Amino acid sequence: MKIFMPLALLTLFMMGVISCGENAEQLRKEEIAKMEQEFSTFADSLEKVIAVEYTEVCTKYWEASLNSNEENWNNYSQADMKFNEILANKGNFESIKKFKESGFITDELMARRLEVMYLGMLSKQIDTSKLNQLSTMQAQIENKYSNYRAKVGNKELTDNQVEEVLKTSKNQKELQATWLAHKDIGPIVREDILNLVRLRNEIAHELGYNNYHEMSLKLSEQDPEQIENLFDELDGLTRDTFVKLKGEIDTFLAAQNKIKVEQLMPWHYQNRYFQEAPKIYEVDMDKYYKDQDLVKLSVDYFKSLNLPIDDLVAKSDLFEKPNKNQHAYCINIDRHAKDIRVLCNVVPNARWGETMLHEYGHALYEYHYDAALPWTLKEPAHIFTTEAIAMLFGRMASDPSWLQSMIGISAAEKDSIAATCHNILKLQQLVFSRWSQVMYRFEKELYANPEQDLNALWWSLVEKYQMMKKPEGRDMPDWATKIHIATSPCYYHNYHLGELLASQLYNTITTKVLKDVPNANPGLVGHPEVGEYLIKNVFQPGKRYLWNDMIEKATGEKLTPKYYAIQFVD
Repeated sequence: MKIFMPLALLTLFMMGVISCGENAEQLRKEEIAKMEQEFSTFADSLEKVIAVEYTEVCTKYWEASLNSNEENWNNYSQADMKFNEILANKGNFESIKKFKESGFITDELMARRLEVMYLGMLSKQIDTSKLNQLSTMQAQIENKYSNYRAKVGNKELTDNQVEEVLKTSKNQKELQATWLAHKDIGPIVREDILNLVRLRNEIAHELGYNNYHEMSLKLSEQDPEQIENLFDELDGLTRDTFVKLKGEIDTFLAAQNKIKVEQLMPWHYQNRYFQEAPKIYEVDMDKYYKDQDLVKLSVDYFKSLNLPIDDLVAKSDLFEKPNKNQHAYCINIDRHAKDIRVLCNVVPNARWGETMLHEYGHALYEYHYDAALPWTLKEPAHIFTTEAIAMLFGRMASDPSWLQSMIGISAAEKDSIAATCHNILKLQQLVFSRWSQVMYRFEKELYANPEQDLNALWWSLVEKYQMMKKPEGRDMPDWATKIHIATSPCYYHNYHLGELLASQLYNTITTKVLKDVPNANPGLVGHPEVGEYLIKNVFQPGKRYLWNDMIEKATGEKLTPKYYAIQFVD
């Protein structure tokens, strides 16, 4: 049936439709403005409380790291519990959830702030007694690791001293005894770690995840399947080159130790875990650092990039002390006040030269967030993006152009060691690549089934990916000697993602910022435009964007392993 409508009436009808549409749109805009104002007020108020307690947690952790004792770790644990109470608050979380589900937070920065707050609080939405138990257990195990010293005979050795023995000794009994002494921490902490794993899994199950490993990746905005595929791709990319290099390593180490290749044991690889490349090439990198002031060296280098670190160094603790954490880390104690500190245990060698550049790479990232960002977004785009910056700078420590500019080796010496230095860096990358496979896959399986034979699992992965032989008959929790498994769970794979991004950023810097061919100026010394590029494109955005979006904005591509392969794989 055809409906007749006079033209005037039709006009009035259409005007009414338009009017209703305009009114609905206006009402929606008003609702959005109202909801966004409510969210902004709520988020500002909540962040003030969170920021105060976060600073307290970081301060207590710093104090316990510098003087590891039961009282200080208990103080840290208590602060962490109080912090967890805020994040676990059901009312606050329900408010965040209401804003998220409303669909009315449309401003890009606000929506990002909301998403990050939501994910940060989601993992805490369980019984706070379990969160408190977790904090207590983690503090107790930190104390055990911090106070442990390997005992060889009547002598106690720090981790630095263990590394030195493994790297330099040719005494077969001393090598074996030192390696085994370091592994004695395993039985001490094994049950502690397993109890942590079980509790973490219990928390993950309550929140609807299969296990803690899956939860950790998803809450950090990583797709577990994507990460698995990426590590499978890396395995395929690096395997053949590593097999070739492993043959060179074994031939060299066997000759050095006057044994047959088949007699090589883990203590012959010059490192507690074979996570660093043995010194099989003729360049002794340590000789360039033995008379250097590594603090001044770092300050001078970053100053040449217009990235001064003087204020950061002044707040740091950089040398060995009794009862001090033996590792290295950077901590941002107060994001608004830029109270950023680095802990190191510096001795004048190449390893600590690299570590200083690495840790102050982290510190610079934290220092240069856009001041206008809300507290929640004053974080790296992802934990691996700050690792990428740390690794980008850490690589410079073994670069001959950098050594010439910063330490003063001659042009002739630079040229004579250039090829070998590249081989050293390549070897280090391939060795670390295979080690990161072990760590990623072990943790994935650990959380999938913590009741399996973990000792056997560990050595099966070591043998498969590192191609290092298990000592005959050994059945000890050597996996438990790696502190990251206990205190930085489901984190280690991010180190290698950082290496991929470091190569991608380096390619962008050389080809687009310096407009050089890649690898033409690998030291980057004296180029303030490099600092300007990193501040603008990587540091200042903080967590404003999803990590892959930030990477695409900064480099023109999403994360890819191709530039890593170009640098380090045959």
